Amino acid sequence: MLTVLASKSQVGILYVSLYLVALAQGFDKPCGLALGAEQFDPEHPRESASRSSLFNWWYFSMATGITVSIATVSYIQENVGWGVGFAIPFAVVSCAFLLFLLATPTYRLSSAAASPLLSLRHYKQSSEEARRMLRLLPIWATCLAYGVAYAQIMTLFNKQGRTPDRHIGHAGLELPPAALQTLGPVTIMVSVPIYDRAVVPMLRRMTGNPRGLTTLQRTGTGMALSLAAVVVAAAVEGRRLETVREQRPAMSWAWLVPQYVATGAADVLAVVGMQEFFHGEMPEGMRSLGLALYYSVMGIGGFISSALISALDGITRRDGGDGWFADDLNRGHLDYFYWLLAGVSAAELAMFLCFARSYAYRNANKGPLLLVVPSNTPVSPCTNHHHA
Repeated sequence: MLTVLASKSQVGILYVSLYLVALAQGFDKPCGLALGAEQFDPEHPRESASRSSLFNWWYFSMATGITVSIATVSYIQENVGWGVGFAIPFAVVSCAFLLFLLATPTYRLSSAAASPLLSLRHYKQSSEEARRMLRLLPIWATCLAYGVAYAQIMTLFNKQGRTPDRHIGHAGLELPPAALQTLGPVTIMVSVPIYDRAVVPMLRRMTGNPRGLTTLQRTGTGMALSLAAVVVAAAVEGRRLETVREQRPAMSWAWLVPQYVATGAADVLAVVGMQEFFHGEMPEGMRSLGLALYYSVMGIGGFISSALISALDGITRRDGGDGWFADDLNRGHLDYFYWLLAGVSAAELAMFLCFARSYAYRNANKGPLLLVVPSNTPVSPCTNHHHA
């Protein structure tokens, strides 16, 4: 097959395009979701519940787009051509932008909306508002471990997905490694309708909260499920390495399904919970900055993951061995990294529960986080100062 090297100008255009996509997402993601949420009045009980539902269906739409992109666009790029593959998302984004412009006259705009920088200057004059915003930082910091775990879905999970036997039945059909990446988004697409239409009404009757769970309860539950997903991934990888060393037949790809499903279900809870929490707890006119806090959890979590992997790879290769992250995973110890990540996630989850337990919402009717432990169980060093 003939290989054509790209020129320097072509490589430059590629990098400029990638950075433009990142820049566009930095503007679009927090502001678009904030605009959608502002279409509902948080003081109106029915509209408040609808706004909570919006966050669910927004994430459902994102998962749908990711699934189509992985399953369809990537196939077209590899088998038809990259020009056609890039033309498809260009056409989709163009149509979405046109619909956005056509619907502009129908949007509800808050009269209190102002420039975030001007609003920040205004709220700095209020020590109470400044204190409230500072109280978000411990919650934000303890969510970073979730961002680190989230970064593994498209990186190490994908690399791990190349190692098992991916044949389906006896027909000789072999799943491509990228096909496993659709398990997470598909789980989200299945879980969101179930959660929004079945679980929330049931929880609403039990708790009296229009959301079913408070935003911190939802986030904490998702973080616990993410921890479980990492533990499962570590156990499965450890078992796979034992199979390789004992020269037994390769494990089936089905062993990887639970970690993808658990991660997708965790996203439905934690990701949407964080979005709604940081949006709702920011002062009026600064809601997009609140959503930017959520996106920074994922972005900084990715940087922490890369730095941690680089450091551990250097340390574990120091004696001349293959290290934890060997190119051939059969010679590495990816399970050790997963166990380390599980320990970090468990520690930060405990800290999250401590901070969230005593957190006072801007609106008192939202209530604090209730720990998933019996009420007579002592919790130290945290003290619950606010009762539901």
